[in-house]
Amino acid sequence: MTILAAFDAAVAAHWDRPAIIDSKGHSVSFTDLYHRAGFLADEWAKRGIGPGDRVLIAMGVTPDLYAALAALWRLGAVAVLPEPAMGLKGVRTALAAADVKAWIGAGMLRVLPLLVPRLLAVPRLPLKGGMLRGTELSPDWPDDHPALMSFTSGSTGRAKAILRSHGFLSAQNRAVGPLLASDRQEVDLVAFPVFVLANLGSGVTSVLPNWPLRRPDRARPEAIRQHCARQGVTRLLLPPVLAEALTDAPLPASVTTLFTGGGPVFPDVVDRLTAQNPALRVMAVYGSTEAEPIAELEVSALAPADRARIAAGEGLLAGPPVAAVRVRIVDDEILVAGSHVVETYVDPADNAATKTRDEHGTVWHRTGDGGRFDAEGRLWLLGRTQGRIGGLWPFAIETAARSWPGVRRAALCGLEGQSCLAIEGDPVHLPDWQKAAARLGVERTMPLKSIPLDRRHRSKVDYARLAQMVRA
Repeated sequence: MTILAAFDAAVAAHWDRPAIIDSKGHSVSFTDLYHRAGFLADEWAKRGIGPGDRVLIAMGVTPDLYAALAALWRLGAVAVLPEPAMGLKGVRTALAAADVKAWIGAGMLRVLPLLVPRLLAVPRLPLKGGMLRGTELSPDWPDDHPALMSFTSGSTGRAKAILRSHGFLSAQNRAVGPLLASDRQEVDLVAFPVFVLANLGSGVTSVLPNWPLRRPDRARPEAIRQHCARQGVTRLLLPPVLAEALTDAPLPASVTTLFTGGGPVFPDVVDRLTAQNPALRVMAVYGSTEAEPIAELEVSALAPADRARIAAGEGLLAGPPVAAVRVRIVDDEILVAGSHVVETYVDPADNAATKTRDEHGTVWHRTGDGGRFDAEGRLWLLGRTQGRIGGLWPFAIETAARSWPGVRRAALCGLEGQSCLAIEGDPVHLPDWQKAAARLGVERTMPLKSIPLDRRHRSKVDYARLAQMVRA
């Protein structure tokens, strides 16, 4: 079943249920979203948009974004989504990779051609208000028909374009489905668009963020809690930086579960969350832009023995791989394969360092993450393979360090031929940090005012900037 067919079925089953609630509390039902998509598809068909046409989307995360996606997919067109964290560079990267026939802009982004002159020659599709009433089913496109072009963040190199088909998106929904399965009516606050798509296909209400997605570190925890309380949110799907921000006070009583991923999920953050919310279930989801999800773990139920192994520097437990993915470890690196794993980038030159084909013809994606399996078949994360310093793995050291007194965040890097652990925290504990780090084999320890984080989720260490800081 394509995601369009799943959406059609959700509309039929939950026609009056809120599909999306925006940041200001405005609600759009499944039926209204369906009719809105129908109207946009009708308008854009009149402007010549049809199967295979690529259309760049430059708009905020609103209900109309999802109506626009559904409209383009009804027409068989390809939605081109620039990477938000890259700003204008992301738009230029998208235009360079995709020969777009038109573009869609909303709000302030309608003036984008003034900043990206290449768009002056590309027609803009209107977003006029309106709905098209009717019950016509969405077209059933073949599995290999292209649907969506998106981009990697470029945080570890050049941003790479990824073209997803309708079959791929369906497979991704099937992979995500078991994670979100519930026997009651849920209301999800969702920071990750892929999960909004999954919810639209399963009849679950999605509440959109009330903070700027590009800067989750600037979100106000109290405003998030108020948003949850007003909308009756029962589950949170947030990056780790927001999970950590919400440790300062209890969540509304309606919230039962937190899903978090897009960066390492550290046990000490989960401990602070459950200290405020003893009944909260915290699920860590490990994945990447090319493969989401790969593994999952209920961190709030972490066994004492696993905590001891983490504190001893054995790595960060990610849990068992999800049923939809195959995982293998080759030369300490995690490789994944499956129907929801990207097999090729738009530019085949990008495949050389990240794809490998086995003797059976299966394409495996190299995640660039170091890992290992334990005796129970669970996956442990060790950190980026390129971040290994001698025999030391970043996550193994950094996660262990977070259990030391006064440590808020830690990051491993090289400095003048030695391993160096940079620590953000109370430097009064520096002598203790040095002794503990030495026991793990780290040669130098350095206090830092703050550890630099990635632009996308503000949850991963920016090791390139860290290297500059420790050398300064």
